[in-house]
Amino acid sequence: MPDIYFDEECRFCRATVRRFERQLTRRGFTFVPLQAPGTARLLGVPNEHLLDEMRLRLDDGTVLGGASAVVAIARRVGWAWPLWALSRIPGAMPVMRSAYRWIARNRGCVSGACAHP
Repeated sequence: MPDIYFDEECRFCRATVRRFERQLTRRGFTFVPLQAPGTARLLGVPNEHLLDEMRLRLDDGTVLGGASAVVAIARRVGWAWPLWALSRIPGAMPVMRSAYRWIARNRGCVSGACAHP
């Protein structure tokens, strides 16, 4: 089963998991905190970059991160499939990656109060 790795200490991330957990677990995804022991080694990510973005580990061991992971998940979810289709348009992925990085950098900001500098 594909594993979705998320920042368990991030309120935005936990809320996103709660919002989509039932739909995604029905499609075979499992959720794993990035903070779980051995995760950095398993994903092949240095500890200092472990929380930079969410990750998706596919059944074959392939690890995707950030926007690429979101698009791969969207491809397997009927109502989100158009996001995957949009990603196939030339030039769309750089925009999606940029948007993902902005959201990831600002995920600690909720209601105008930022937990991270």
